[in-house]
Amino acid sequence: MATHVITGAGSGIGAALAQRLHARGDDLVLLARDAGRAKELAARFPGARTLVGDLSDPDKLSWAFSHQTLPDRVDSLIHSAGVIDLGPVGELTPKTWRHQLNVNLIAPAELTRHFLPQLRVTQGQLIFINSGSGLRARGDWSAYAASKHGLRALADALREEEQGSGVRVTSVYPGRTASAMQAKVHQQEGKEYEPGRWIDPDTVATTVLTALDLPRDAEINDLSVRPLAH
Repeated sequence: MATHVITGAGSGIGAALAQRLHARGDDLVLLARDAGRAKELAARFPGARTLVGDLSDPDKLSWAFSHQTLPDRVDSLIHSAGVIDLGPVGELTPKTWRHQLNVNLIAPAELTRHFLPQLRVTQGQLIFINSGSGLRARGDWSAYAASKHGLRALADALREEEQGSGVRVTSVYPGRTASAMQAKVHQQEGKEYEPGRWIDPDTVATTVLTALDLPRDAEINDLSVRPLAH
């Protein structure tokens, strides 16, 4: 039975992934930003373990984990949490930049550092839920796109570093996905949000499961998933 550490399991793609893995009987270790959120996740996914750590403050993750029991076995680490705040470069503050870089890039790097020893033992897998913005930056998306371009670089470098360990590294680049984050994006863009126009989070979860369940003689490096045109 595989053990998966998942961030962002409270909503969107992370929640869909957690639900699919939980339904098939895999063990889940879900990262929550605080004790209240951990309690909610534990109730939503019976039998799952939780860890508390605030991704917006990656400097304190090591301290937080030192006061908790980390799983002995980890078969996959799935980075699904993310934040977004749109705005032109001329108006974005350092606080806005730091928040997105901390959650979307630096925290995944720090979590990877913590769990890489376990992943090497199991010859496990890292999944980085990136974004189409990790491949192309558009106006008003600079801070978010920069964090996701950085996440792509992190995954690419890690894949090369771990070639000899058997650890697989996959980046997934979903297009617009129906989620609370997408509702926020539409609000910031001043557009009406129509969830039916965008990818269902469970569809992205299906692509991630394809990468996770791939036979051990290969790895999927990059997966792009785009909504069908309506």
